[in-house]
Amino acid sequence: METLIQHIYHSPIGKIKITADENCINELVFVDEDTLIDTLFFEENTPAIIHNCVDELIEYFAGKRKEFTIPINQEGTDFQQRVWKELYELPFGKTMSYADLAKKLGDPKVIRAAASANAKNKIAIIIPCHRIIGTDQSLVGYAWGKARKRWLLQHEFRLEHGVQTLF
Repeated sequence: METLIQHIYHSPIGKIKITADENCINELVFVDEDTLIDTLFFEENTPAIIHNCVDELIEYFAGKRKEFTIPINQEGTDFQQRVWKELYELPFGKTMSYADLAKKLGDPKVIRAAASANAKNKIAIIIPCHRIIGTDQSLVGYAWGKARKRWLLQHEFRLEHGVQTLF
């Protein structure tokens, strides 16, 4: 079993814990400000994958990156993997409803299962679960808070379309 390395990246919308092995990012989650010991500086043994992930996040938040190239891997069922693949392929600046996601998966009846898989995503931003909205275009739940979801959507819409969203 490979050793996992963690690093805290200070994003414009809060601290992000990055967990990786030597080959890929396994987790990228927003974390509670009060429950962490900061890793402010890279340690000598910090793998290149962490450095590359932080570089891509900096570019994303600066508006210079719309797609991520960093290798990722998170454990999940076959269905969760299918949902996360659809999310990963959802273009920057676009949104989709849970109903549309279920249709893309081939069965409109799996809307709740798709929503559950979306909520279990542990690679925020790179697998853009924040791009899933309500059928009525409403801002629905986000594991790391609606304020962050709103910020991410507005950031992407502004860069892609030159406008702010109504969220």
